[in-house]
Amino acid sequence: EGREDLQVNHLETQIWIKPDRQKTDVDFSEILNAIQEIAKDVNIFFDELEGVNSPSKDDDSLLHHGNLTSTSDDASRLEVVGEEVPDKNKTNGLYFRDGKCRIDYILVYRKSNPQTEKREVFERNIRAEGLQMEKESSLTNSDIIFVKLHAPWEVLGKYAELMNVRMPFRRKIYYLHRRYKFMNRIEKQISRFQGWLPRKPMKLDKETLPDLEENDCYTAPFSQQRIHHFIIHNKDTFFNNATRSRIVHHILQRVKYEEGKNKIGLNRLLSNGSYEAAFPLHEGSYRSKNSIKTHGAENHRHLLYECWASWGVWYKYQPLDLVRRYFGEKIGLYFAWLGWYTGMLFPAAFIGLFVFLYGVTTLNHCQVSKEVCQATDIIMCPICDKYCPFMRLSDSCIYAKVTHLFDNGATVFFAVFMAVWATVFLEFWKRRRAVIAYDWDLIDWEEEEEEIRPQFEAKYSKKERMNPISGKPEPYQAFADKCSRLIVSASGIFFMICVVIAAVFGIVIYRVVTVSTFAAFKWALIRNNSQVATTGTAVCINFCIIMLLNVLYEKVALFLTNLEQPRTESEWENSFTLKMFLFQFVNLNSSTFYIAFFLGRFTGHPGAYLRLINRWRLEECHPSGCLIDLCMQMGIIMVLKQTWNNFMELGYPLIQNWWTRRKLRQEYGPQRKTSFPQWEKDYNLQPMNAYGLFDEYLEMILQFGFTTIFVAAFPLAPLLALLNNIIEIRLDAYKFVTQWRRPLASRAKDIGIWYGILEGIGILSVITNAFVIAVTSDFIPRLVYAYKYGPCAGQGEAGQKCMVGYVNASLSVFLVSDFENRSEPTSNGSEFSGSPLKYCRYRDYRDPPHSPVPYGYTLQFWHVLAARLAFIIVFEHLVFCIKHLISYLIPDLPKDLRDRMRREKYLIQEMMYEAELERLQKERKERKKNGKSYHNEWP
Repeated sequence: EGREDLQVNHLETQIWIKPDRQKTDVDFSEILNAIQEIAKDVNIFFDELEGVNSPSKDDDSLLHHGNLTSTSDDASRLEVVGEEVPDKNKTNGLYFRDGKCRIDYILVYRKSNPQTEKREVFERNIRAEGLQMEKESSLTNSDIIFVKLHAPWEVLGKYAELMNVRMPFRRKIYYLHRRYKFMNRIEKQISRFQGWLPRKPMKLDKETLPDLEENDCYTAPFSQQRIHHFIIHNKDTFFNNATRSRIVHHILQRVKYEEGKNKIGLNRLLSNGSYEAAFPLHEGSYRSKNSIKTHGAENHRHLLYECWASWGVWYKYQPLDLVRRYFGEKIGLYFAWLGWYTGMLFPAAFIGLFVFLYGVTTLNHCQVSKEVCQATDIIMCPICDKYCPFMRLSDSCIYAKVTHLFDNGATVFFAVFMAVWATVFLEFWKRRRAVIAYDWDLIDWEEEEEEIRPQFEAKYSKKERMNPISGKPEPYQAFADKCSRLIVSASGIFFMICVVIAAVFGIVIYRVVTVSTFAAFKWALIRNNSQVATTGTAVCINFCIIMLLNVLYEKVALFLTNLEQPRTESEWENSFTLKMFLFQFVNLNSSTFYIAFFLGRFTGHPGAYLRLINRWRLEECHPSGCLIDLCMQMGIIMVLKQTWNNFMELGYPLIQNWWTRRKLRQEYGPQRKTSFPQWEKDYNLQPMNAYGLFDEYLEMILQFGFTTIFVAAFPLAPLLALLNNIIEIRLDAYKFVTQWRRPLASRAKDIGIWYGILEGIGILSVITNAFVIAVTSDFIPRLVYAYKYGPCAGQGEAGQKCMVGYVNASLSVFLVSDFENRSEPTSNGSEFSGSPLKYCRYRDYRDPPHSPVPYGYTLQFWHVLAARLAFIIVFEHLVFCIKHLISYLIPDLPKDLRDRMRREKYLIQEMMYEAELERLQKERKERKKNGKSYHNEWP
């Protein structure tokens, strides 16, 4: 007469009934549903018994050949109860054929695949775990079979408790700090002033998009014994789709497919080809005929597209809670970091633009560029052998002005600012990450003990030792074997770095050879700008070499990482990440390092040039300095790299998906695709990158290096990075929502090994910027001249008036008759004065040819060298002290967050106590009402 709890004993295949004395309400529909589940479980058990002896072909009895609207026997029995199922659920491809069981996971295989027996055992064990299963053949290829999996409430509750999934149980009660009257008045005035201003345009409109509001509740690990504590309005929606898929994936990773200790898990079946794909479903289409503001969002995917992936919302904040709810914490943390990095680029881009504009406004007042432009009587020596002619210094007037735009009085300040900015960015990201981890219930989350990689098990299965955590025996890699593999891997890394250096050496030879070729070119435009043409073509060739070597490096890094035999997937991922970063960082920045610190430094002087292989004369800097070459290198590489990455990220999946849709239209007509179920549409999308978020992080980390390491030479780098990232966020969002299959929602507490790499780049940026200012730019030589040799020497001033005569003092004199035979130019310079030239000038601090020591270094050279070394030491120590001081002063955890965490812990304990006390009191009253009493009751 009362409600009965019905269970199945699978070992004895007997049905027994246990009465529940606590509940007396009659619910016949639940009884019928329970009986139906029992029948289904018994049938599954008998199927298992038969499957052991009969070689069935992947349980074809479950297979429906593309019939999307037919209902199974289970569905018909359900309809007898009187519960109507919406037709939309039966046709949208998100539910089983009964229209009630939501599809939580999809497995795909081909009937022609020979791994049938493993798949049969795996699927029987899946059903034994309690998962429900249906099969569907593809509408486009009958060989492709889709396995649809659904987790019932009992299975979800059981594994949610095992996985410590945190679920909401009580709405948050915020504790308001006591405010003083004066502060209240100030806040009222501020709010009144804000009322006159327009609404913040970057915030998402939560009134028209109510789904963006997350339930602001306290959470606790799910427990079936305390299920009455949790807020459960509907069991079907209590666990969101991402959590359901994660639970199903957790089960699939622990189901056996063969007899044996290591024959377990979906990943191994994917690697050996038993299954072709495995993915959770997107929640329907991302487009809708109706406006989201008038009709609301069709689903979370549609909502994400409208308020995140659409280009019309490029200026708005990201709905990170919605991203996390749909894609999981790991992907949500990536977009949170990317958004934080982009936001922090605003002040850096503004200051860099200010430095550039300062150079523009002070261009007409720069004494050095004025002297260069007016130096029509100063004839410079040729910059290459034979074909390069003599040239007036005034011919480099444009390059001198461009150099001043990047190398001016504000450059040193900007370099210090960027070094401090990098530290502030990382420190405040730690605080931001702590807030996100609190909001997303990641504070107390710890990663599970990871499974051992199948490759590691296969290699070291003969030697085992006890795992100190699990207490189980597991394969063991000897220390000597591990060290030998690491040594071989390190040798491979060193060899590949040598390949990069060899590529840079080839670019150097190209520059040396080409500058003479361009100097003898027929076109006057190229002939007169031979050095700029050489630099531009060299940078483009260098970019092509970089992209080609990146393909090679990925294969080498994969080979070396597999050679090391990491034990777990996270160890493999960290090792692969470190190698790829080292390879690509060296590959991308090696030529930049050469131009910044080696170009024009070791060329010798006219009459005694240093040569490669005693043949090619080393390249010299432009008469206006080497900084213009460095700016061109950084600008071209940065723009081309970002453009290529954005094209490959979005263009490649777009082209592949377009080609797939084109083939479907040709075979089945333009209207047939709209009738495809969701699993068919998702299968035709591109799978997520095999390395997860590796490519996205790597691209941004390399950009961060470009933005900070040589920023003193190119202040516009943060601005270019900012513009790229505004596009990058929407590109990545569009790619995740529309072009890729839905990735499995996974959890993470931070960005992993990338944070340590960012800290290393921040330290390297301080050193490189110190050397760029001291060695590459003319800041130190100008400073030494102003205080020691200029008109203001000894007066303690360093204005533009103190720079009069600097250009002449920075050039040395060379006797033309002292040229080597192979360096002597074809022209004698008679076009300048009507007679052959006797002397020409070059950039250096050397004695004149008629001095006691011809072409020896002057005292000014040693003063400049000492000042450069002193500047490097002072700059580095000062900036590192500031960085460490900032790191010390900024706590990793905000104070208000610390207080909220403590108060929440206290309130949770109180709520749990009150809820338990209320339940016990209620039970006590029921016992007294029924006339039953017990002694020593509590409370």
